[in-house]
Amino acid sequence: MKISDFISAAIAYDEGDARRIQHFMKVYAFAKAIAEGENVDSRTMEIIEAAAVLHDIGIHECECKYGSCSGKYQEKEGVPVAGKILAKLGADSVLVERVCFLIAHHHTFKGIDSLDWQILVEADFLVNIYEEGLRREAVESIRRKVFITKTGLQMLDNMYLK
Repeated sequence: MKISDFISAAIAYDEGDARRIQHFMKVYAFAKAIAEGENVDSRTMEIIEAAAVLHDIGIHECECKYGSCSGKYQEKEGVPVAGKILAKLGADSVLVERVCFLIAHHHTFKGIDSLDWQILVEADFLVNIYEEGLRREAVESIRRKVFITKTGLQMLDNMYLK
């Protein structure tokens, strides 16, 4: 499968919502760059790329059901939407399971125990810090509590702490 298939499907799902599309494309770009910097294997790269594109796919469901797009709601509502998209694209069961796990945990920062999960979280933070206009103190706290990869730390420092 090609990443462009995931991107096209996510854009079609989020049609008319340029802000959300821009967000997932930025997270995808950072996730891919971090993964390359960390020398992940091709299967892990495929998982990271798909998860980065689809990580917020449940936001519209959250807004309709709860009137909120809080992280916990995104984790809950994104899985069924992503599962349908992945199945439609013919993704294998291992890819579907892992991407759905990552979507279900992309706002869970404690207990991260795998490189794909760590990279997705770091990439999302790199984008969210900018989009939310977080202050230096908040960025420093996120750095201490969340970031682990050498590549992610370099990006964070160069973007926000230099």
